[in-house]
Amino acid sequence: MALRAWVQSLRARAASGVRPVPDSLWHATLAAYPFLRERSQDHLERLRQLSAEFLHTKQFHGAGGLDITDEMALMIAAQACLPILGLTHRGKPLDWYSDFVGIVVYPGEMLARREVTDEHGVVHQYREILAGEAMQDGPVALSWHDVASSGASADDGYNVVIHEFAHKIDMRDGAADGCPPLWPGFLGSPTASGARALWQQTMQTAYQAFREQVIIAERFSGPAPWMDPYAAESVDEFFAVACEAFFVNPLRFRSEFASLAPLFDAFFNAAIPPS
Repeated sequence: MALRAWVQSLRARAASGVRPVPDSLWHATLAAYPFLRERSQDHLERLRQLSAEFLHTKQFHGAGGLDITDEMALMIAAQACLPILGLTHRGKPLDWYSDFVGIVVYPGEMLARREVTDEHGVVHQYREILAGEAMQDGPVALSWHDVASSGASADDGYNVVIHEFAHKIDMRDGAADGCPPLWPGFLGSPTASGARALWQQTMQTAYQAFREQVIIAERFSGPAPWMDPYAAESVDEFFAVACEAFFVNPLRFRSEFASLAPLFDAFFNAAIPPS
């Protein structure tokens, strides 16, 4: 059955439960993204089911005349579900994405209007070129060009879908600050506030070190960092970029960011292949 008809049947027959993803489309998704194939068979089965549930609850919209095909929707769903695959300690994994329904897909990069007020009270308006955007309590926007090339860009730790959905995870406590909601007992901390302090200290240290590396590379022709330099923009962007690398190139991530690996393992429940 084509995925389009399958999604329609899910919406029409919600009471009957979620139906399986068609084999042909699932195999096409795994072929396009080798970093997904590297997961264990158990992880892949759970990811396939979670992707079906994701498609059942979300709505895709093509911008700029883009037609969202069956295969495109599943490819986005599988990558979006990868970070939440092991997040079962606070309810169902898809609860982490319960604040929105819409996913807007553009053919390529998008222009976002920005407005900032400087320290003198002067309002500045400008446009920013983006490959994706996640809005607080709002939809996720993605560039299909970047989504489609995510299989090839995995060596560089780049993945726009995981990046934007990592922002959604970060925002679950109401702020995009590089620290997702934590719980008592996280890495041995007896309280959630203690866990948060531990996370922020470790994340901030790694962020500052990365930022210094980017500055040295850009200003003094030092060695370029492996991870996307955009991570130096802010600690919340550092978290999102680090999540990309963690899931699509875990071995290199562990080598480059040994201090962050235990945090991410503990939070994401190590839903990645062993190193």
